[in-house]
Amino acid sequence: MTDPIADFLTRIRNAYLAGNKIVEVPTSKMKVAITKILCEKGYILSYKVVDAQPQGTIKIALKYHPQTKVAAIKKIVRVSSPGLRQYTDVKDMPRVLNGLGIAILSTSKGVITDKEAKELNVGGEVICYVY
Repeated sequence: MTDPIADFLTRIRNAYLAGNKIVEVPTSKMKVAITKILCEKGYILSYKVVDAQPQGTIKIALKYHPQTKVAAIKKIVRVSSPGLRQYTDVKDMPRVLNGLGIAILSTSKGVITDKEAKELNVGGEVICYVY
């Protein structure tokens, strides 16, 4: 696997399309940070990091609307890839769905959203868009 973050996002996307309640993904510091942001912003219900010996896993509880069973995440898109990194500064910060979605960035202050990056006045690598 050449892009573990793209695999992580694809597993979440496929689990929503299949209507699953829980998805398990292999763990890494970047994946845990992205999952934490998704939970804080209300795109997933909860998550739990399970540390098993060679490689741990992250169990993610997906969020759906109670009556209509519509997924909380409409689209989750990988922006920067290992072959083509996408960087941005504060002036050119992307607006996802005119401010209704979030962009997740990897900055010198850690993995944060686009709004937090504007507040901290830092730029970085755009990992993905979520809405």
